[in-house]
Amino acid sequence: MGRFRFLTAGESHGKGLVAIVEGMVADLPLEEGYINSELKRRQQGYGRGPRMKIEDDRAEIASGVRYGFTTGSPISLFIANRDWENWQQQMNVSMVEDQAEPVTRPRPGHADLAGVTKYGLRDIRPIIERASARETAARVAVGAVARRFLEEFGIDVHSHTVAIGGVDGGSSASSEARRGEVSPAQAGVIDWHRVEASPVRCADVEMEKAMMSAIDEAKTAGDTLGGVVEVIATGIPVGLGSHVSWDRRLDGRIARAVMSINAVKGVEIGAGFALAERRGSQAHDIIVPAPGVDTEGPSSFTTGASPVGQPPAWRHATNFAGGIEGGMSNGEDLVVRAAVKPVATLAGSLPSVDLRSGEATEAHYERSDVCVVPAVGVIAEAMLCVVLADACLEKFGGDNLEETLANHQDYLMSVCDEWGRAGK
Repeated sequence: MGRFRFLTAGESHGKGLVAIVEGMVADLPLEEGYINSELKRRQQGYGRGPRMKIEDDRAEIASGVRYGFTTGSPISLFIANRDWENWQQQMNVSMVEDQAEPVTRPRPGHADLAGVTKYGLRDIRPIIERASARETAARVAVGAVARRFLEEFGIDVHSHTVAIGGVDGGSSASSEARRGEVSPAQAGVIDWHRVEASPVRCADVEMEKAMMSAIDEAKTAGDTLGGVVEVIATGIPVGLGSHVSWDRRLDGRIARAVMSINAVKGVEIGAGFALAERRGSQAHDIIVPAPGVDTEGPSSFTTGASPVGQPPAWRHATNFAGGIEGGMSNGEDLVVRAAVKPVATLAGSLPSVDLRSGEATEAHYERSDVCVVPAVGVIAEAMLCVVLADACLEKFGGDNLEETLANHQDYLMSVCDEWGRAGK
């Protein structure tokens, strides 16, 4: 397995969130401002609740970086919770005489009931605090470290909203690619600047308006909405992951990482579930000769915009596989989609049972978002970056960035040279 891993700690209304990142090479340029720009992206999105107006997430690098470069030792990050000032009675780490009233009305769809039962607690508050999606701020900070690393390989990771509620942006280039109507070279031709400017992270202006209208309607009704996000990674070399063991398969590692995000209930790679409706002759990406020595084609034997050696002698005509075959990256864009369920905390509370009295009641409610789908796209980017950074370190090794990049270049050249000889 790879080497890049992380651990988070902290509660939603505690003093803050902590992340420890292990396995990053030395001499990678890394600044707090870079991480904070990613944290800002997570906080945005139409349908977010009042918490996002309270917090101004900023990560403090406490160790592992010196003079703007990583040192090879663990990187520790701290994100303070501004709202901690208002929650010191409920979340004090010390014994206090005037303890907060325990929460005993579990919310359907949350970790409340299973968590309080599993850990033998009489108060749901500790479960609410740690199971909260607030923890994903720490993941996005970690993902920023991984993203900064991937940039050195020419790997880019973006996301956009495919659907919110019943509003589906099915006319996008990536959705057409899912149906096999466009080639990999055309797939992913998405205006990412427009996506970043969109309140719902959708490039289609008409779909954006419809999605925002659906969110407004749900908010008025005291309800919430889910949806679907798509993450696309470009510049992926052939051979990340492996077919030899279940836990080294790249698709399995990605699915686990994305599924671990709060509210995500389904993950698909490439055409995913749509392939179940097709015959084999219509479901697989046929292999065709590469068009001459066109280094601008869909082949990923490149580093950023600069080709490395000659391209291989083949390409895929479609990308139903989403860039992964047999548990390994195959050189095409990596396409991952996640189904996001509606937020489980509703202003119009759902029925529940009071754990003290056993009587029917309404679920506990404090505050919540109406729709988190745009934010989930940013979080899914971070988790995909983590998996890809881990896979790159597994494949190319090294303890210093220069060493790792040299190994990467040698690998690309050796593969291209081998295919070049085979084509002669």
